Amino acid sequence: MSYSKLEGAGWRKRVAMPLLCTAALLVAQSAFAHVFPSKQEPGAGTTVSAPAQVKITFDGPLEPAFSTLDVTDATGKPVTMGKANIDAKQPDVISVPLAALAAGHYTVHWVAVASDGHRTHGDYSFDVK
Repeated sequence: MSYSKLEGAGWRKRVAMPLLCTAALLVAQSAFAHVFPSKQEPGAGTTVSAPAQVKITFDGPLEPAFSTLDVTDATGKPVTMGKANIDAKQPDVISVPLAALAAGHYTVHWVAVASDGHRTHGDYSFDVK
């Protein structure tokens, strides 16, 4: 094998390894950039006594200015009493107080913006007995 071919193979290895490492880091960063619920109170699909609030704990800190939490009844009417709150001491928890809920079906809609700006959202429902 000639010297130029060996040099070419070494060059490919020197370039390929850093590129692969960079790609792996970018994939890992994007996977951790979004926040998702780790606990919901009341839980999805549950039947509960009328709760005073809905509280969702996420797997990372939230951006308070852009994260929201809304609850509606079966007709789509909001049943929240004020805006959602993210406590500075628990930046991964968002909660919203509720009006006195009658028996029925309720839907929770959340928007979570991570501290790095990545947005996720979702819905779930629960029933009040």
